[in-house]
Amino acid sequence: MERELEIRTEARAVELRASESGGLGILSGYAAVFNRHSQNLGGFVEQVDPAAFNKSLADGVPVMARGNHDDAMLLGTTWAETLRLSVDGTGLRYEVDLPDTSAGRDFRELAARGDIKWSSFAFRTIEDEWGQTEQGFDLRTLKAVQLVDVAPVNSPAPLATSAARRPFAAVTAADTPPDSTPEEGQRATHPTTVATTRRRALLSL
Repeated sequence: MERELEIRTEARAVELRASESGGLGILSGYAAVFNRHSQNLGGFVEQVDPAAFNKSLADGVPVMARGNHDDAMLLGTTWAETLRLSVDGTGLRYEVDLPDTSAGRDFRELAARGDIKWSSFAFRTIEDEWGQTEQGFDLRTLKAVQLVDVAPVNSPAPLATSAARRPFAAVTAADTPPDSTPEEGQRATHPTTVATTRRRALLSL
């Protein structure tokens, strides 16, 4: 059975710069930042391990750059070498050569104006690990993932406040974040994500 597709958003600046070969320019950003706790995702928080993308990058898994994760907004691909991915001490960085298409021109203009301030990545979990934070929240660590795409996005994915619950304890009003977009450096998750065996087992108790 195919693993569930999950989406995460990182609230960090998207950069636009000129390309030496001409064209519309290069759009870049961090789709993921390592070892940083997400917002409350419905009774748990999440972080990305620095080795989470190693297998995908080493295996040359085909990855796309799609605006808002939309097939109609294809911006680049690793197989055409119009999308480049790298890992550094901060996280997973992407660079995409913007195409001279309606999507490429739109995202160039939006980035130049500063309208786009989020990047995102879609993935399937290969391995995760559960623990707890110092505050007693369940902590999910993404240890290894199959990367599917990276994306500059107009707005962060909504929080998964109904996707999971903290086991053995109720989520209080104080635990639940306000209905707002993440601040700089915070991450959000798509509401259809995070269906792990451990979580399902705990919810069935």
